[in-house]
Amino acid sequence: MLYAITALFALQLLGEAIVHITHLPLPGALVGTLLLLAALIVHGRTPQALERVGSVLLQNMMLLFIPVIAGVMLEFDNLASQWQPFVLACILGAALTFVATLLSFRWMLRWQARKDQS
Repeated sequence: MLYAITALFALQLLGEAIVHITHLPLPGALVGTLLLLAALIVHGRTPQALERVGSVLLQNMMLLFIPVIAGVMLEFDNLASQWQPFVLACILGAALTFVATLLSFRWMLRWQARKDQS
Protein backbone atom coordinates (compact mmCIF):
# COMPACT_ATOMS: atom_id res chain seq x y z
CA MET A 1 0.00 0.00 0.00
CA LEU A 2 2.94 2.31 0.64
CA TYR A 3 3.93 2.11 -3.03
CA ALA A 4 0.40 2.99 -4.12
CA ILE A 5 0.21 6.01 -1.81
CA THR A 6 3.66 7.10 -2.97
CA ALA A 7 2.57 6.75 -6.60
CA LEU A 8 -0.55 8.86 -5.98
CA PHE A 9 1.43 11.62 -4.28
CA ALA A 10 4.17 11.49 -6.92
CA LEU A 11 1.63 11.86 -9.74
CA GLN A 12 -0.04 14.76 -7.96
CA LEU A 13 3.34 16.41 -7.45
CA LEU A 14 4.22 15.82 -11.10
CA GLY A 15 0.87 17.35 -12.10
CA GLU A 16 1.57 20.40 -9.94
CA ALA A 17 5.03 20.73 -11.51
CA ILE A 18 3.63 20.48 -15.04
CA VAL A 19 1.03 23.17 -14.31
CA HIS A 20 3.67 25.41 -12.71
CA ILE A 21 6.12 25.01 -15.61
CA THR A 22 3.62 25.23 -18.48
CA HIS A 23 1.23 27.75 -16.84
CA LEU A 24 -1.78 25.58 -17.73
CA PRO A 25 -5.07 26.99 -16.45
CA LEU A 26 -5.84 23.69 -14.68
CA PRO A 27 -5.39 22.47 -11.12
CA GLY A 28 -2.27 20.39 -10.63
CA ALA A 29 -4.30 17.66 -8.95
CA LEU A 30 -6.40 17.32 -12.10
CA VAL A 31 -3.30 17.00 -14.28
CA GLY A 32 -1.95 14.40 -11.84
CA THR A 33 -5.23 12.49 -12.04
CA LEU A 34 -5.05 12.55 -15.85
CA LEU A 35 -1.50 11.21 -15.62
CA LEU A 36 -2.79 8.42 -13.36
CA LEU A 37 -5.52 7.64 -15.89
CA ALA A 38 -2.97 7.50 -18.71
CA ALA A 39 -0.71 5.21 -16.66
CA LEU A 40 -3.62 2.88 -15.88
CA ILE A 41 -4.64 2.75 -19.54
CA VAL A 42 -1.08 1.94 -20.58
CA HIS A 43 -0.75 -0.65 -17.79
CA GLY A 44 -4.06 -2.23 -18.82
CA ARG A 45 -5.34 -2.93 -15.31
CA THR A 46 -5.47 -1.42 -11.84
CA PRO A 47 -2.79 -2.78 -9.49
CA GLN A 48 -4.29 -4.45 -6.43
CA ALA A 49 -2.45 -2.16 -4.00
CA LEU A 50 -3.87 0.89 -5.78
CA GLU A 51 -7.37 -0.63 -5.61
CA ARG A 52 -7.03 -1.10 -1.84
CA VAL A 53 -5.74 2.44 -1.29
CA GLY A 54 -8.45 3.89 -3.52
CA SER A 55 -11.12 1.94 -1.67
CA VAL A 56 -9.93 3.24 1.71
CA LEU A 57 -9.81 6.81 0.39
CA LEU A 58 -13.32 6.55 -1.04
CA GLN A 59 -14.68 5.10 2.20
CA ASN A 60 -13.24 8.04 4.15
CA MET A 61 -13.87 10.77 1.59
CA MET A 62 -15.94 12.93 3.95
CA LEU A 63 -12.83 13.41 6.12
CA LEU A 64 -11.08 14.92 3.11
CA PHE A 65 -13.78 17.60 2.79
CA ILE A 66 -13.44 18.93 6.35
CA PRO A 67 -10.74 21.54 5.45
CA VAL A 68 -12.86 22.77 2.53
CA ILE A 69 -15.95 23.10 4.71
CA ALA A 70 -13.94 24.95 7.36
CA GLY A 71 -12.60 27.31 4.68
CA VAL A 72 -16.12 28.05 3.45
CA MET A 73 -17.26 28.80 7.00
CA LEU A 74 -14.37 31.25 7.43
CA GLU A 75 -15.61 33.13 4.35
CA PHE A 76 -19.26 33.03 5.40
CA ASP A 77 -19.60 36.85 5.50
CA ASN A 78 -18.44 37.13 1.88
CA LEU A 79 -20.74 34.30 0.85
CA ALA A 80 -23.71 35.91 2.59
CA SER A 81 -23.36 39.01 0.43
CA GLN A 82 -22.79 37.04 -2.80
CA TRP A 83 -24.87 33.93 -2.25
CA GLN A 84 -26.56 33.82 -5.68
CA PRO A 85 -23.36 33.20 -7.73
CA PHE A 86 -22.21 30.69 -5.09
CA VAL A 87 -25.46 28.70 -5.25
CA LEU A 88 -25.50 28.87 -9.05
CA ALA A 89 -21.90 27.63 -9.22
CA CYS A 90 -22.71 24.78 -6.83
CA ILE A 91 -25.76 23.70 -8.83
CA LEU A 92 -24.01 23.96 -12.20
CA GLY A 93 -20.92 22.23 -10.85
CA ALA A 94 -23.00 19.36 -9.49
CA ALA A 95 -24.92 19.07 -12.77
CA LEU A 96 -21.72 19.05 -14.85
CA THR A 97 -20.19 16.47 -12.53
CA PHE A 98 -23.29 14.31 -12.81
CA VAL A 99 -23.28 14.47 -16.63
CA ALA A 100 -19.54 13.78 -16.84
CA THR A 101 -19.91 10.80 -14.50
CA LEU A 102 -22.85 9.48 -16.50
CA LEU A 103 -21.01 9.77 -19.81
CA SER A 104 -17.86 8.20 -18.35
CA PHE A 105 -19.82 5.32 -16.87
CA ARG A 106 -21.65 4.65 -20.15
CA TRP A 107 -18.34 4.73 -22.04
CA MET A 108 -16.75 2.31 -19.57
CA LEU A 109 -19.72 -0.08 -19.81
CA ARG A 110 -19.46 -0.13 -23.61
CA TRP A 111 -15.70 -0.55 -23.44
CA GLN A 112 -16.06 -3.45 -20.97
CA ALA A 113 -18.72 -5.10 -23.17
CA ARG A 114 -16.43 -4.88 -26.23
CA LYS A 115 -13.55 -6.25 -24.18
CA ASP A 116 -15.68 -9.16 -22.92
CA GLN A 117 -16.82 -10.01 -26.47
CA SER A 118 -13.27 -10.23 -27.82
